[in-house]
Amino acid sequence: MMKLILALFAGIIFGLGLTVSQMTNPDKVLGFLDFAGDWDPSLALVMAGALAIAVAGFRWTRQQEKPVLGSRFHITLKTTLDKPLLTGAGLFGIGWGMTGYCPGPAFAGMALGNQEAIVMVTSIYAGFWAAGLLQDKT
Repeated sequence: MMKLILALFAGIIFGLGLTVSQMTNPDKVLGFLDFAGDWDPSLALVMAGALAIAVAGFRWTRQQEKPVLGSRFHITLKTTLDKPLLTGAGLFGIGWGMTGYCPGPAFAGMALGNQEAIVMVTSIYAGFWAAGLLQDKT
């Protein structure tokens, strides 16, 4: 039960951070991605802050034997770039550029009642479902 409470707390903090930084505002995100037009570089500071925390977290993780509330870390051993990874990254980037949402901010936007975010998250899960069907056939 403690894991669920901490996961909920972490998710709420993450969602609040996304909201305060305006990552849940598709217009702000699309302004950041518009290098050829009216570029808004402010989200670069958000991303730099997130990267700094992630780097520190990964360094800490590598020094630990196991997580505080788990039996082991779930870190991929995969180090190669392959077709599924590159295809997924490309689709992610296209979707982000078209909508101004990536999955985290879309979920936070849903909590704020944003209809576009609800459509985005529904579409993400439809994509998961379709990808599963395609993988089963290969």
